[in-house]
Amino acid sequence: MASALARGWGDPVLVYDAYRPRAEALVEQLGGEVVASNGELAQRADAVLLAHKPAGLERVAAELGGDAKGVISILGGVPLTALRAVYGATPVVRMIPSVPVEVRQGVTCHARDEQAESELEAQAIALFERVGLVVSLDEAQMDIATGLMSCAPAYVALVAEAQVDAGVRAGLPADVAGELVAANIAGTAALLQARGMDTLAVRRAVTSPGGITARGLAALERGGVRAAFDDAMQAVLAR
Repeated sequence: MASALARGWGDPVLVYDAYRPRAEALVEQLGGEVVASNGELAQRADAVLLAHKPAGLERVAAELGGDAKGVISILGGVPLTALRAVYGATPVVRMIPSVPVEVRQGVTCHARDEQAESELEAQAIALFERVGLVVSLDEAQMDIATGLMSCAPAYVALVAEAQVDAGVRAGLPADVAGELVAANIAGTAALLQARGMDTLAVRRAVTSPGGITARGLAALERGGVRAAFDDAMQAVLAR
């Protein structure tokens, strides 16, 4: 996710990564500098973007050593209370982005916070608005939003893959099937936005009584597509 954000912003980066070749590859692409430690990063950056595994929260906070001027966290499942517990008086902001930020078409959920340092919060929101939509939510809603939108690119990719495979099995070349599916996903997303997310209207516009779309939708319903997405949400929240 950190790499996707960096590519979306397109700016030179000041980066530390425990796996140095990954950081060097990013700097080679975007410009900037790989620093030797989290401590050096904290001392030199205006704010530190946390993009490590959630299990490393306390270790990374200790390595930053209280020198961070501000912290922007994109750690899934790590609430503001946990961030404040390890960062103390350091200002923190919590954002959860989706991977299409890489092409500036992402969605980022921002956790509303009455205790936030207003300047850092405003800077973080402006930064993420450069790579897509930012939606502010109560923190109690953040895990649900994560299950809905942060996981969504993988779900959409799986659905696209399944459609392409079905087309190939029916006789289309894989590249043609892929082109058709990708273009239709993009076009349908734009149509839904234009129609205010009126999903029923879009379905009715495509579905003639007794037609091929009606039969296809019925097959998807029999296959449990709605229940599968609900199960996926419950699996995410169960974490």
